[in-house]
Amino acid sequence: MQIGIVGKPNTGKSTFFKAATLVDAEIGNRPFVTIKANQGTGYVTQKCVHREKGIDCQPMNSKCEKGTRMVPIQMLDVAGLVPDAWQGKGLGNQFMNDLMQANALVHVLDASGSTDAEGNEVAKGSYEISQDVEFLEKEVAYWILGILKRNWDKLSKSLSMSGNIADGIANQLSGLGVKEEEVKAVMRNDIFKKKPSEWSEETLLEFSSSIREKSKPMIIAANKCDVDGSAERIDKLKSAFPKYEIIPSSAESELALRKADQTGVVSYVPGSKEFEIVKELPGAQKKALDFIQEKVLDVYGSTGVQTAINKTAFDLLGLVAVYPVQDPNKWMSGKGHVLPDTFLVKKGTNPKELAGIIHTDFAKRYLGAVDCRSGKKISESYDIQNNDVIKILLRN
Repeated sequence: MQIGIVGKPNTGKSTFFKAATLVDAEIGNRPFVTIKANQGTGYVTQKCVHREKGIDCQPMNSKCEKGTRMVPIQMLDVAGLVPDAWQGKGLGNQFMNDLMQANALVHVLDASGSTDAEGNEVAKGSYEISQDVEFLEKEVAYWILGILKRNWDKLSKSLSMSGNIADGIANQLSGLGVKEEEVKAVMRNDIFKKKPSEWSEETLLEFSSSIREKSKPMIIAANKCDVDGSAERIDKLKSAFPKYEIIPSSAESELALRKADQTGVVSYVPGSKEFEIVKELPGAQKKALDFIQEKVLDVYGSTGVQTAINKTAFDLLGLVAVYPVQDPNKWMSGKGHVLPDTFLVKKGTNPKELAGIIHTDFAKRYLGAVDCRSGKKISESYDIQNNDVIKILLRN
């Protein structure tokens, strides 16, 4: 799974990405600082289940900090989007090609209203930030439309005759990661009941927009929430776009806290509403940290960066965290590590599918699975739940 960090230039996308991953991405107060996509590992976080056993865990494929399990997820910071990117303006072609690798999107916008449509600085609050949401929706929809329309006349007639419409459209959009079941879900809308050969230009555009929502779901990180006036603009944005989860965010604050934690100046777990200063600090640095606490954490409950990642993973992508172990009583691996691994899997994943995710050979050797909390065997049709601890039974 991969989360794409998107938006117009100069909104704090790369700061958001760096705060989430600590990858050394270039940051600057000007358009098109990001040229090539940055890739890195972020983390999905939640309370670790080791607390139930009253013992410390020993994570191998993830981390655990102060009782918070941090599970890796891939992140992508793509070049900034400008109006008419779908026609190749700015770095449009590169942006769109990079963006389509992602399974879900975090749209980082400048809630201070101090950057125009192309990312140039303007007076604070002078730019209407709702325009950013509208133009990003438009750009991605038109990009998909352009791909969909390649040989559309021939394709639509063929689809209308064959009747296998969803499969044909999914093949046309396979480069975007669009799946047949997503096309089927979109086509349940009465708008698309006509034969594809009878679809108007408006219908094609509506389909392109709908398939983006289904295949590339999006959350909005309203960045620079600590700037005066941003809170009111964010509230207005929420009213204008109720279909989106909109998270007040301060990427600069998160990055400062992550770096301070890395150097041992503070103790901080991403997503927390507070931090602990563990070293005596110069006045200016102490003042900066006090500002983060008072203007961001006390007001919003977090910097918003980790919240946006978690909501993208759990809500938009429908992932759940599962802990496979070998010893169902002590929750240990065969090597004696307590809760060593955490896997993020899609809701609806069954135990046999989980076995295949852990190791391809395990699916072939699968015998059954045990719920380690109850000690009872679970059926192959069981849907893995968040924070399940499961033992996979295998043939020798």
